[in-house]
Amino acid sequence: MKNMLNFKNFSAEELQEILDLALDMKKDPKKYSKALEGKKLYTLFEKTSTRTFLSFETGITELGGHYFNQLWSNSNFVLGEPVSEIKYVCRNVDIIMARLIKNETVELFGKHATVPFINGCDNSYHPCQILADALTIIEHFGSLDVKLLYIGAKNNVFNSLVEFFAKMKKGTLYGLTPLVNDTVCGDDFYEEAKATGHYVELDPAMSIEEAKTYVKDMDILYTDTWVDMEFFNNPAYAKQKEETMAKMMPYQINDEFVEGSKAVVFHDMPMHVGFEISQSIIDKNLDIILDQAENRRHAEKAVMVTLLKD
Repeated sequence: MKNMLNFKNFSAEELQEILDLALDMKKDPKKYSKALEGKKLYTLFEKTSTRTFLSFETGITELGGHYFNQLWSNSNFVLGEPVSEIKYVCRNVDIIMARLIKNETVELFGKHATVPFINGCDNSYHPCQILADALTIIEHFGSLDVKLLYIGAKNNVFNSLVEFFAKMKKGTLYGLTPLVNDTVCGDDFYEEAKATGHYVELDPAMSIEEAKTYVKDMDILYTDTWVDMEFFNNPAYAKQKEETMAKMMPYQINDEFVEGSKAVVFHDMPMHVGFEISQSIIDKNLDIILDQAENRRHAEKAVMVTLLKD
């Protein structure tokens, strides 16, 4: 049995097979309408969600299966001994997806689940989002051989992008990350990725003018929220949010910043207009951003079928 906590236990060939399957599922959904007939998916949410919730629930339904959703706050995971709770859930369903705050909790599920487990997002990794991004890249560029510049925080989305490009050894990811979030990856994670030649870490202290020279040479610019979603509207986090915004505003993806570039803009949503991205950039790139969001469903369907098949 295999889980998807991140990409560590997947080869480049296995990830490509998932992407190929996702593309075929999107092209011919009827062909797979009974692929998971009778299978039961349990989804658990400790973090807020729109795309993860909707994509997994519609995805399993389109494959002929059923879903059972629960909020962490309404479950006995907040009260009980977690390992026995995990094992109990596994006696009732065929596959689990959880969107959790801490990577440590994801690892706990991965260690003790007796059915396939999918990490729907934690503070360190977001593998399903990056599979959807890869699907979008293939659809729009024909292959993964692109130049992608990520501008923002070293966070879960960025870490999974680094892991993916280093694993696939196709295309080049450039990282301009003045902000570093608290994750479990460690320095070796980035050094090993750099050694593949498919991840280039840019100097976060470079001038904005120098950053713009990289922007002009890219196929894709990728940005993400600077503040974790659970903190964005939290009054207790207001001061740190203000400091973060002041530090990051020069890196906002706006018309001036992208001047002279033909790159498309990716954003994994939700978008905070006037912070990491301007409204005019959203208006120009909304179709491809929505392609990313829609492709979550197709990528996740392929992941579920692959894990249950294995």
